[in-house]
Amino acid sequence: MQTEPPTATALKLLLRVVGSSALFALIFVVAPEAWMVAIHTELGLGRLPDAPIVGYLARSTSAFYAIEGGLFWVISFDLVRYRPVVRYLGATTAVFGVVLLAVDWLEGLPLSWVLGEGPFVCLFGLAILWLSARIDDGASAGPA
Repeated sequence: MQTEPPTATALKLLLRVVGSSALFALIFVVAPEAWMVAIHTELGLGRLPDAPIVGYLARSTSAFYAIEGGLFWVISFDLVRYRPVVRYLGATTAVFGVVLLAVDWLEGLPLSWVLGEGPFVCLFGLAILWLSARIDDGASAGPA
């Protein structure tokens, strides 16, 4: 049995940990509106507007994050086969982190949010790119 290179193991773990956390967004696809109102208030963001677009954006974005989390899990099972997808997701995730940083800043979110979301997402994307560049054709020894 062939052992997996440490970079492939690290990339699989990274994709699965972040993928799993993104899957938790499924909760907010179906969560009661009262939960979202309470969380919004607890974060110090004031009163959550009750316009239909707010619920739509919160629930559809949560669904999208969950889809992305599932995709991270799927590609983690065969890093060589999905190498182009892994690299694409790494690059777009890094760019998305920069976009989030700008959006969070321009929308006036709390500094802890601004510094905690965008930079983390950007670093995650860069880590995917860095690790994926270091896997070779023997990196995926089947499902693990």
